[in-house]
Amino acid sequence: MPTRTGPVLGRVPAPALFVVSGLTQYLGAALAVGLFSVLAAPAVAWLRVAVAAVVLVAWRRPWRTRWSRRDLAGIAAFGVVLAAMNVTFYIAIEHLPLGTAVAIEFVGPVAVAAITGRGRRERVGIALAGAGVLLLAGATVTGGGPDVVVGLIAIGLAAACWAGYILLGRRIALRGSGVTSLSMAMTAGALAFAPFLGAAAAPVLHDGRLALAIVGIAVLSSVIPYAIEQVVLRRVSAATFAVLLAMLPATAAVVGAVTLRQVPAPIDLVGLLAVSAAIALTAGSSTPGPSSGGSSSVDPAR
Repeated sequence: MPTRTGPVLGRVPAPALFVVSGLTQYLGAALAVGLFSVLAAPAVAWLRVAVAAVVLVAWRRPWRTRWSRRDLAGIAAFGVVLAAMNVTFYIAIEHLPLGTAVAIEFVGPVAVAAITGRGRRERVGIALAGAGVLLLAGATVTGGGPDVVVGLIAIGLAAACWAGYILLGRRIALRGSGVTSLSMAMTAGALAFAPFLGAAAAPVLHDGRLALAIVGIAVLSSVIPYAIEQVVLRRVSAATFAVLLAMLPATAAVVGAVTLRQVPAPIDLVGLLAVSAAIALTAGSSTPGPSSGGSSSVDPAR
């Protein structure tokens, strides 16, 4: 489904748009970390999905589209995986530095590329990603307490969910409904997790500032990045998009250092570089180009 871009977005270079997308994603995550002392991390994640679902449904009005039962089943599965990815990621960043968590989570899309691809690039990419994760995990365990293990387990689950998100998302993308399908998926994910996390999110009903912060997280981390991604994907080649994608762990590390004072150690930087190289190698051979209509590995959960 072609994306209409306004005159302003049309004049902004695609790489600049992607940088804005990455910064908004991780600013939203940093804002979420600041709420963990008031609300449990899983509750913040669920609220973000629920609010993003409301915003996207109001924007895309999915009831105007005809959906088959098969479409709805696929979208529901996609939404549950997406919500689970959000919840596990937020648990992870409660215990891990933001840049470290984002880099480790990228093992999900790198693994998908390595499994579905058959070239040398994919094999080298998964080796680099593995080395980077070992460095990051080792440095994190050495410098942290027992709760770091909780963070590493959570980010491992988030990486697995991201892999599932990509595989399911590619099937849905073939239908060409893009953001409309995402609005339905987020609604399904929010409803699926509501019985478990809805009660813990109740404080937002009595605190206007808290509610406003949740809306800000949803818009920064879900609505803006995904909308920008739809523009970028249609304006850059697969190779260019791979390079842009490889910048995301570093972007997350910068946002974490500036907003959360999570300054990475030298060994962390080596791990981040290894993961970024793996992303560039694998995404360059597997990320669809501007006209493919496929689903990229960009994660609106951030």
